[in-house]
Amino acid sequence: MQKRKLGNNLEVSALGLGCMGMSFSYGVVQDEAEMILLMHKAVDLGITFFDTAEVYGPFTNEVLVGKALSPIRDKVVIATKFGFNVNPDGSPGGQGLNSRPEHIKEVAEASLKRLNMDFIDLFYQHRVDPDVPIEDVAGAVKDLIQEGKVKHFGLSEAGVQTIRRAHAVQPVTALQSEYSLWWRKPEAEVIPTLEELGIGLVPFSPLGRGFLTGKMDENTQFGKGDFRSTLPRFTPEAMKANKAFVDLLGTIAKQKNATPAQIALAWLLAQKPWIVPIPGTTKLSRLEENIGGVAIELTADDLRGIDEAASKIPGEGARYPEHLEKMTDR
Repeated sequence: MQKRKLGNNLEVSALGLGCMGMSFSYGVVQDEAEMILLMHKAVDLGITFFDTAEVYGPFTNEVLVGKALSPIRDKVVIATKFGFNVNPDGSPGGQGLNSRPEHIKEVAEASLKRLNMDFIDLFYQHRVDPDVPIEDVAGAVKDLIQEGKVKHFGLSEAGVQTIRRAHAVQPVTALQSEYSLWWRKPEAEVIPTLEELGIGLVPFSPLGRGFLTGKMDENTQFGKGDFRSTLPRFTPEAMKANKAFVDLLGTIAKQKNATPAQIALAWLLAQKPWIVPIPGTTKLSRLEENIGGVAIELTADDLRGIDEAASKIPGEGARYPEHLEKMTDR
């Protein structure tokens, strides 16, 4: 597995593994033993970068990641996140955003216990809290870094001015943001800012929450609890319109003897050397398929052709309902 660098000195595998779907968001809590084996297999295949968060579950995903990876701590880089109020017992009904400095430090202590680790490699603010100055957030993480409990500071779905203000207090190692062939908004302002400041980009949903794999269409039925059923992009009408993105990927895939998912990941990796996608999966076959995308070379002509074709596809449906979209790009 190739390695890439986030920020100045956080070296990770070129592809990470998003662990959220193992216990959250898709309506099915996967078997613990199977997911532990999957994470161990990921390490065997060269993946060193694993992504979780306290709200995934809540809490249960961090516990799962800790069980799998704390015994091989020296081989992995762990990212987790703070920024929400979560009921202490993990029950639903948390009270929105909370990035008060004292809360950040409480979350760090609790996450360390759940992960069964002495430090967090990368600690993201999960969503920007408009009620707490970002300088205070960065200062709290800076304190945790000085205490040795956190190694690197990250932001998720933050706007350009927030990134700059945070970076001035505590250097930001990585921004996590949705980015894929069908969601390219970060290219306008965010990616140039990251390049200027030397901050890495960690795209989540690099396969469009599964859509860009080509395994779903307007007839796909989502199970109970699968949050995609609440997203405007996943209405039957939107999926039918957005199939053009999958068709484009499929055309390139045939030329490269690859799959649409592999081309989607190869396209992301070709954009910048400091981009590290974190596709999630619960299946070994998909893990192996995704890793295969790292080895695919897209030429400058390939990339120009993809851009030209993609520019003619309007894209249908917002990525979040309005109340969730308001929590991004702050």
